Amino acid sequence: MTSKQAMSSNKQERLLCYNGQVLVFQLSKGNFADKEPTKTPILHVRRMVFDRGTKVFVQKSTGFFTIKEENSHLKIMCCNCVSDFRTGINLPYIVIQNNKQNNVFEYFLLILHSTNKFEMRLSFKLGYEMKDGLRVLNGPLILWKHVKTFFFISSQTGKVASVSGNFSSIQWAGEIENLGMVLLGLKECCLSEEECTQEPSKSDYAVWNTKFCVYSLESQEVLSDTYIIPPAYSSVVTCVHICATEIINNQLRISLIALTRRNQLISFQNGTPKSVCQLPFGDPCAVQLMDSGGGTLFFVVSFMSNNACAVWKENFQVAAKWEKLSLVLIDDFIGSGTEQVLLLFKDSLNSDCLTSFKITDLGKINYSSEPSDCNEDDLFEDKQENRYLVVPPLETGLKVCFSSIRELRQHLFLKEKIISKSYKALINLVQGKDDNTSSAEEKECLVPLCGEEENSVHISDEKLSDNFQDSEQLVEKIWYRVMDDNLVVGVKTTSSLKLSLNDVTLSLLMDQAHDSRFRLLKCQNRMIKLSTNPFPAPYLKPCEIGLEAKRVKLTPDSKKEESFVCEHPSKKECVQIITAVTSLSPLLAFSKFCCTVLLHIMERESGNCPKDRYVVCGRVFLSLEDLSTEKYLLTFPKKKPIEHMEDLFALLAAFHKSCFQITSPGYVLNSMKVWLLEHMKCEIIKEFPEVYFCERPGSFYGTLFTWKQRTPFEGILIIYSRNQTVMFQCLHDLIRILPINCFLKNLKSGSENFLIDNMAFTLEKELVTLSSLSSAIAKHESNFMQRCEVSKGKSSVVVAALSDRRENIHPYRKELQREKKKMLQTNLKVSGTLYREITLKVAEVQLKSDLAAQKLSNL
Repeated sequence: MTSKQAMSSNKQERLLCYNGQVLVFQLSKGNFADKEPTKTPILHVRRMVFDRGTKVFVQKSTGFFTIKEENSHLKIMCCNCVSDFRTGINLPYIVIQNNKQNNVFEYFLLILHSTNKFEMRLSFKLGYEMKDGLRVLNGPLILWKHVKTFFFISSQTGKVASVSGNFSSIQWAGEIENLGMVLLGLKECCLSEEECTQEPSKSDYAVWNTKFCVYSLESQEVLSDTYIIPPAYSSVVTCVHICATEIINNQLRISLIALTRRNQLISFQNGTPKSVCQLPFGDPCAVQLMDSGGGTLFFVVSFMSNNACAVWKENFQVAAKWEKLSLVLIDDFIGSGTEQVLLLFKDSLNSDCLTSFKITDLGKINYSSEPSDCNEDDLFEDKQENRYLVVPPLETGLKVCFSSIRELRQHLFLKEKIISKSYKALINLVQGKDDNTSSAEEKECLVPLCGEEENSVHISDEKLSDNFQDSEQLVEKIWYRVMDDNLVVGVKTTSSLKLSLNDVTLSLLMDQAHDSRFRLLKCQNRMIKLSTNPFPAPYLKPCEIGLEAKRVKLTPDSKKEESFVCEHPSKKECVQIITAVTSLSPLLAFSKFCCTVLLHIMERESGNCPKDRYVVCGRVFLSLEDLSTEKYLLTFPKKKPIEHMEDLFALLAAFHKSCFQITSPGYVLNSMKVWLLEHMKCEIIKEFPEVYFCERPGSFYGTLFTWKQRTPFEGILIIYSRNQTVMFQCLHDLIRILPINCFLKNLKSGSENFLIDNMAFTLEKELVTLSSLSSAIAKHESNFMQRCEVSKGKSSVVVAALSDRRENIHPYRKELQREKKKMLQTNLKVSGTLYREITLKVAEVQLKSDLAAQKLSNL
């Protein structure tokens, strides 16, 4: 809570609110209990807090500070709360003036700490008395006006300096984010020669000769003189409160509220008046913002006539007004988490407590020591009554939501516990250790992993051990690198292992030294397949047309058609890498850690359920000492290309991947390689010719490209960039050299080929399922063919015996045809159960193929 300054009627006594407390400063020449004053001045402070039980302010603690100035005239100038540049913490302060002889004035700035100890942060002397425009800002920094010049002194420098800007008055001073300490006030402007030729009136001169400016104390220059307050308001604005600031196109835009001499509260947004409220009293002097919670905000305006009022920020209507006040403070006095306004009426302060006051948030919080004259609008009373009806149901709903959140946390905690114990049992089984989860409670926590059915509670050890395989059979190499804030772990599999990203998962299990459990780290997997042989464009080298799914034949005696268009390509050597990327910062809290790398492979077999295989690839050890010595640390190579291919794989895994389809209907895309090699200064990786490494200086350096030209007019460009900003820079540079009417389409799924392969796979399964529909008839057909062969055998014997009697063959042939027709009418039928089972399988497969076709059509 930011504290607000207030002043009582006694000039040697000041009140201030700080963190819900009321601080009472009193300057005297002795203790409160002493009747005879001493010669040594003493500054006393009392901390008073509000007791909700007794509904009164009680004294919490006291403190004092002895000022070693005898026979001097001391006066309290002001008090408030500012932040100390040494700690950044808001602390109460008080400024005291000492009037010495020979018109020498000495000023002290004291800071009050939480232990009620005063610290003198600043002291200086002037040859005149500060009277006008005294302000204390963060630092602390004191700002004042003498004659027509503004001066300031900071606790950091301890020297008095003048404000170079020719300000006639300052309406607001404070700190703005990214701009530092700034001043907002009226600055005199020099009229041009043409304007000076005409004799302006006094009112015109007052309006057009001054304008509002924002001035920086650090750079000592004007930041902005537009979009603040129109010049027509320069002569009537007396006080300003800045609500919000932002910089748009290097131009400062400000939203503020202002008090005017016409008793108005006006809201300005970027120099344009938005709302106006006519205030109920005259001579407004200060405005404060109060947040009563629930998004309800009020502007509390104080007047020179010891009156105050509250204005709704939402509709700029007067919500309440009070009279005969001594001061107004805003803070959280009752500890509810929202702000309230403390109204102290005249003669409310005595030696012990505050006697006449009222605390309210203009809602349901109302504490009063005695009935006060408060005239509140009927509109506010109606809203207050409606609030009583709305708030209780909202509180009940919040309690229900909190209860649901607690239950959800308990459920997530139990889920995490089950997963942790299950992985512990899994790793112990892989490493051949004894399972420590022997108790019945821990055995209940074990659940089937990776899609196994939950029909049986006990899992056979022999079956699980068959699924785990030696890493030497499938994994060639394991490596890991550190890049920025990421840990990249890679596994190189054998070329015989054909996988896709949907069939494989690389997990990292963290071994916790202080606990026997394993922690599963959140990872992002990526599969990298790179060809080691240079491959020509598809339109330059012939290849076999069509996918394997298109060559499925339903008849057993059909011959496999061969493509007459092109020949089979030579077998390419391909490197297959599976990577896992995880955040490194949480792991460095352990100083050194160890992770087990587990590879889960799900093999898809036709007609059977997927089979799971698990491979423990190895362990990863990393410590802060390794990072200090730059071991495993991957940085961008400056003067030499990538030496280790693991560095290339780490870049491909950690970088942001973007895939684009480039189509040029009217021109050949020969300019792509020119752009990669000449414009982007790319170097082809010798081991993997399809990868281009960008060596162009600046933000482009280190970007990776792959370009696959499918036809002379179409190709796929994949960009691996450090961030999306670099990717957009590359596209901006690419558009300049592309032919006219060229189209770029972002492939959100990563590659169009992946969806094509998926479509072909689903169509193949659909064809196989449809072919099984005739398998039920195949048995009856085979029996029919056998009987036909027997009949043909019998008929052939008769024909051999009676070769000279051809007229006897015709009756046998008719009998054979009648029997075949009878067999087709009676035996070619299937049961209803088998038919329903087949149609259900066909429907499921067709649904998957339809979904794949929809994704492919949306590209």
